[in-house]
Amino acid sequence: MTTTPQSPWWRDDADGGYAVIGLGRFGAAVCEELIEAGVPLLAVDASERAIAELLQRDPALEARLADCTDEESLREAGVLDMATVVVAIGSPIEVSVTATLIARVASGSQVRRVIARASSQLHQTMLQRLGADLVVFPSRQEGLRLGRELARPGLLERLRLDGRHAIEERRVPRGFVGRTLSELDLRRRWGVSVLAAGPDQGLTVNPPADLQLQAGDLLVLMGTNEALAQISEA
Repeated sequence: MTTTPQSPWWRDDADGGYAVIGLGRFGAAVCEELIEAGVPLLAVDASERAIAELLQRDPALEARLADCTDEESLREAGVLDMATVVVAIGSPIEVSVTATLIARVASGSQVRRVIARASSQLHQTMLQRLGADLVVFPSRQEGLRLGRELARPGLLERLRLDGRHAIEERRVPRGFVGRTLSELDLRRRWGVSVLAAGPDQGLTVNPPADLQLQAGDLLVLMGTNEALAQISEA
């Protein structure tokens, strides 16, 4: 387990970094996707065992013990310096509610977005009234989906083929709008194949090289995880 560095590691990230509070199945799944995407991530839990299990996945991860109901503890851990905080705690409800409230209203907080996990409709209502920007219901699959959406905002669906390759459905990146597939030459530049492209209700399978991409169009791409991540940043 690491200690707070003298020069905060997340300061250079344009998006401000992510903190995940609570490392159960849901929180660990969110972390799993964020780790794979290589974004600045801080994982926090009150359990040494939960942190140790996550560090087995990535020993270099910033993971810290903290009392999730104590403002100063979360501040010292670095949570309030992150732009996005995911409160992945489902129960006890009071812990989830308190952590959400701290992230939203703590003095000097740099948090711009709070995403919280709910365990019931009542819990959801409470979190929304406390200012959570998004409330989600728990499952490992939803945790993976949330992690993907946080790491790659344009990503819609992702199918893992093996440990290195995947098929992704995503919106056309801004830098691709108005250009043809021939001009982009994704296969030569990144080794990525375009399986389909076009508007939502009119996808063209195996599209021609002269197809010009428009804002809001979909792309269905196949390639390595690394190559697909690079395209996400285009």
